[in-house]
Amino acid sequence: MLHCLAQELNQVLEGTTPGQLLSDFGRRMYFPKGIIAQSNEAKQLGKVANATIGMTVHEGKPVILPCIQKQTPALTPQELVAYSPTAGNPELREIWKEKLLEKNPTLRGKNFSLPVLVPGLTAGLSYLCDLFVDRDEVLLAGNPSWDNYTLMTQRRQARYKQFDLFTGMGLDHGFSVAHLQKALEEHAADGRICLLLNFPQNPSGYSPTKEEAAAICQAIKEVAQTGCKIMVWCDDAYYGLDYEDNIERESLFAYLADIHENIFAAKIDGPTKEDFVWGFRCGFVTFAGKGLTDQHYDALVKKLMGDIRSSVSCSSTIPQSILMRAFKEPSLEAEKKAYRGMLEERYHKVRAFLETKRDHKVLQPMPFNSGYFMSLHCTGIDAEELRRHLLTEKGIGTVSIDERTLRVAFSSIDVELIDEVYEAIYNTADELARRS
Repeated sequence: MLHCLAQELNQVLEGTTPGQLLSDFGRRMYFPKGIIAQSNEAKQLGKVANATIGMTVHEGKPVILPCIQKQTPALTPQELVAYSPTAGNPELREIWKEKLLEKNPTLRGKNFSLPVLVPGLTAGLSYLCDLFVDRDEVLLAGNPSWDNYTLMTQRRQARYKQFDLFTGMGLDHGFSVAHLQKALEEHAADGRICLLLNFPQNPSGYSPTKEEAAAICQAIKEVAQTGCKIMVWCDDAYYGLDYEDNIERESLFAYLADIHENIFAAKIDGPTKEDFVWGFRCGFVTFAGKGLTDQHYDALVKKLMGDIRSSVSCSSTIPQSILMRAFKEPSLEAEKKAYRGMLEERYHKVRAFLETKRDHKVLQPMPFNSGYFMSLHCTGIDAEELRRHLLTEKGIGTVSIDERTLRVAFSSIDVELIDEVYEAIYNTADELARRS
């Protein structure tokens, strides 16, 4: 039996694309009018006393141990140890929405939800699996991909299917719209598709060009026009780390937000990579779809809040407090630009090295132009064996994504070490090839 609050939210979403895409779990999810909701009311109206929340309060403020307060003297007890709202600090959510508009001017004039704060982008993606992917249903993504996507679908006992991401291996290739279109058409008969797009991509480090981005959106729209309901997850974890002039600078979310009534988009992003605060575990989920109203978005947000409430209750307060202050610092963008410049210098150093290895028989780079990573396709040798030899014999750590793909995070290699590291990778690959 569905809870009455879940029924109310389902009725609001009835007939919409997101309403039809909800999983069984998603249909059952709601945000309770329990302790959190009653506490929010008490904050506004409980002028004499607020006896709703499980915190120790003295003279209207949360107490804090002096040994805790002295570690971060600039922050108040409220900013340090108080509970955060389930959907995140309201002011921070508004700030992030404004940032989305600044970074994606195509979104201006379009109706999309207020971003919901989640405890990391992984959590945001996992919540989308909860709400929109049923057992045995398919989550479609590119190959290669981040291994955690597979783990998320395992939680929901869903199927993870991939299409080849590129037209081929090597620096001169790019995104394969044809492979994407074929995969979409193959699954269109199911009546619903859940598609995950990650740019800049992990592990390849690729972002679509302006022409490729337009073609991707057109391919999705064409399948939606056949009557298929499509949800697109835009995993924008590494947004903004672009190193070539022809890259599409805006998130695909901006173009998909109102492209067709049968397309429902979710943007998963956050400051952890964009603002170099990886351990803050702080991300956002934002919804958009043509024809959706504020009432629809409110229902979707409440379902997401129910998922958050039933798992971690709320996100950590301290990262939100620090980010709120940092986002108001006039030096923020200049400081970020300096670190982005550092990453871009490393990227160009890697590209220059790879230009000298264009005809290598064992290793071929996958297309890459952005982000933190690049990957090498292995021919005739096993990527895991290469990884182990590099680690044990050369002292170099890399990641084997699968038996043919070795990921190298140039983001964590000082520029003066890049030639040495890549020379060792190629020499080791040659040694393994000779043995086989």
